[in-house]
Order: sequence, then C-alpha cells, then structure tokens
Amino acid sequence: MISRRAILAIPFAAACSRGTSGYRGYAFIANEDGQAIAAVDLQALAVAKHIALDSSPTQVAASWNRPAIYALTPANGSVHEIESDRLRFKRKLAAVSTALSMRLDPAGRALYLLSSDPRALTRIALDSFRIEWTLALPETPADFDVASDGNTGAVALPSGIRFIDLTARTLSRPAGEGDFGAVRFRADGLALIAADRTSRRLSVYDAGSRQLITHLPLAVRPDNLCFNPDGGQLFVTGDGLDAVVIVYPYHTPEVAETILAGRAPGAMAATEDYVFIVSPQSGDVSIMTISPPKVIAVVSVGSEPGFVTITPDEQYALVLNRKSGDVAVLRAAEIQPHPNRPAPLLTMIPVGSRPVSAAIKPV
Repeated sequence: MISRRAILAIPFAAACSRGTSGYRGYAFIANEDGQAIAAVDLQALAVAKHIALDSSPTQVAASWNRPAIYALTPANGSVHEIESDRLRFKRKLAAVSTALSMRLDPAGRALYLLSSDPRALTRIALDSFRIEWTLALPETPADFDVASDGNTGAVALPSGIRFIDLTARTLSRPAGEGDFGAVRFRADGLALIAADRTSRRLSVYDAGSRQLITHLPLAVRPDNLCFNPDGGQLFVTGDGLDAVVIVYPYHTPEVAETILAGRAPGAMAATEDYVFIVSPQSGDVSIMTISPPKVIAVVSVGSEPGFVTITPDEQYALVLNRKSGDVAVLRAAEIQPHPNRPAPLLTMIPVGSRPVSAAIKPV
C-alpha cells in the first residue's frame, strides 16, 4: 500500500517552457459560468476562439464521423451543434424543458438526450437535427448508457435499472433495486455495470437475459467510473477512502485491488499505461501505472480540478480547473517516477469561467 503524501510531490511549474509539437486538433471546453465553448488549439496551446451560447453548457461531445461538436445546456434543455472545422456555432435544438445528460449513438447517426422535464429519453437525428422519438420514463432518471451495438440501452431510475430496446422503444421491468448512479455497458455490450451508491457496490447484469450476474462490494461509494482503453479494467473512486478500486469486468467480474491515491480522488481518465486521477480539494493529479498498479507521481495542476481527458494519441492529458478557469496540459511521455525529475506539466491555458467538460477533435 502507498502512503498518500510520501510519494513524489512534484513542483508545480517545472517543464512549462519545454518545447513540444503538440497535438493536431482542438479541445472544445464547456465554460459553465461563461456560457461559452472555448476552442483550444492543441498545437499552439492557446485558445483559438470562444463560441458564445445562450445558456450554461455542462457537457460536450465530439462526433467521430462528422465535423461537429455537440454542447448540452441543461437549464433550457437544448443541444447546440458547433462546426469543429470552422469553429463556429451552426444550429440549436430546444428538445426538452430541463435536460440531464447526453450520449452519442455508437454509429454516429444520433444523439440521446436524458431529461428530467419531461422524464424521458429522447433520440435526436444528427442529419436533420430533429427529434426522432421520445420514450417516457416512469421516474426521474439518474444516468443512461447505450451498448456498442446501438440496439440496447439502460437507464438508472430510483426504482432500479431498466434495460431499453432502442429499436422497439420499450422499457424492461426493473432488473434490480438500489440507489443507482452511473451505468456503463462493458465494451463488448454483453454486460451492464451499475453503480449502487448506498450499498457501495457495483451490480453487474447480463445484457441479454437482463439477470444479475454478481454484486461487487467496494471500499468506496462508486461516484466515478473509468475504463482503460481496451475496457479490460474499470477504475472506481468515491466517498469513503482516498483510493482507487480496480475491477476486472470480464469473465467472472471481481475486485482486483484497492490502491491509495491522492486526497478525495474524483474524476479519472486512462491511457494504455496510466490512469490520471484528479483531487479537487488539493489541486493535484495522481498518476498511476496500470501494470503494475502503482501511484508514481503527484502533480499540482491548479485550483479545483474536476475533469480530465486524454488526446487520442495518448500523449497529453488535459485537466480542467473549475475554480481557476484554466487547463493544465500534462505530457504523458515525460512522466518519470522520480522526485528529482521534471514534472510532466507542460503549460497552463486560461480558458474561461468554470470549465467543466471537454471533447477533443483531431484535424
């Protein structure tokens, strides 16, 4: 086990002046209080443009098959389409009164919108940018996911987990009871993992039979879930312990081990080799190797980091600092497990007021 602060506290400003070729693409960052999307040029490492919206965005998603970024403004239930190649607003759809979250269809043809007013799941066709259909839900949902085949979905409700036949647009009976938060399909789409917060466990369901496979008790409340790139490991953080729980979701799902990491660790993002874990209270990012699982560095990044994402080439991690309104750029290639080596912090980019979500689009 690893002592929380005995590891490698790394100076904040080291390596900021080091040259870099950067990444050929943009990071589109939702500034919640600034009511705008900041487009950051990841080669120049600077904001190229602020794109104003009419409400506060909380989530952005990048289409993989069209030059578009989608931003959600929950308060007015709207989805905004931004042209990623021209860095400009294109159109807006006011779909519901109050939205909760959105998720892109794996085929890239549609976007699913989860809402509390009305209590519903709405499918939006991206070609026409119009509502295709709406499925009413019996209760206010907490989270939603769609399987990799695009035919099956799942929603967390106060009464339990419901599977959704997205082709027939029908809800199953409750598959299990619990105080569920996040729900995520396994990469192969054959199993659903549901975070039961009150019971502090993960409930794993077979997506075909919709039957419970197992409950996995955890040392933390499952507030944050993060898969590694191939989906073979799931990392969990939350209230209860300053640690990351490592879960193997395939074959017979099991909890592998629990590793101390940071102070009140929160959101995560993973590359093939590393997991980046933010600690909002201390303003740090803990960097953990995946094999073997071990925290090798702690990097100071700013004030109240709350979101982290990785560039597709896995060379850079972008950490969004909600309070200081900037993005810390970490260079994964320069991570060294030694206190006298320079930090992988490449630079800090001011982006706006309360950045909360980001999506990366290559050019």
